[in-house]
Amino acid sequence: MEILSFDSLPSTQHYLVDEIKSNRIQAPIAVIADEQTHGIGSRTNEWHGVKGNFFASFAFCVSDLPSDMPLASASIYFAHIMKEILCDMKDGIWLKWPNDIYLNEYKIGGVITQKIDQNLVCGIGINLLKAQEPYTSLDINISSFFLLEKYIKEIEKFPKWKEVFRKVKLEFENNREYFVHIKDNKKSLSNAMLCDDGSLILDGEKVFSLR
Repeated sequence: MEILSFDSLPSTQHYLVDEIKSNRIQAPIAVIADEQTHGIGSRTNEWHGVKGNFFASFAFCVSDLPSDMPLASASIYFAHIMKEILCDMKDGIWLKWPNDIYLNEYKIGGVITQKIDQNLVCGIGINLLKAQEPYTSLDINISSFFLLEKYIKEIEKFPKWKEVFRKVKLEFENNREYFVHIKDNKKSLSNAMLCDDGSLILDGEKVFSLR
């Protein structure tokens, strides 16, 4: 996969989406920046980009992805693969449903996905060295480019959804003390039931991550 590297971008995901929509680049492709000034976070929040952290986005054709992966749960799939890589570097890392990567009780990063025509675009941010409150960082000195290359190598193995989800399900109990935002409503995960397609049953309603 080709990797485009920049010193600074407002958002690696915005850049990639705009370039794909304009037919200037095609999937598969990845973008990484040393600094990101207007990154995309959950619920339209910004993910603040401090130099030394990890800011990257990539795109695949939907037809290249595992046939059993529910697109509405793609953020779970890609976040879990990154989580496993980071677990080799530090203890206490886990995936909070659907797309947040945590170190113990603090968020260190997350994944956002969106479908653009027949492409799936995924943006990912990880606090490697620095973080603003209430977040934390891994506090490890590792090259962002090296991490992206390692991550892409794992993604391009295209593990089946059921193989990835089996591991997600095993650690889902870590979510019980946390909340999730569904349609601007804060919902407790204490009694949530995780379904095989990555959705949750919350208060009798089935919800997907949709991001």
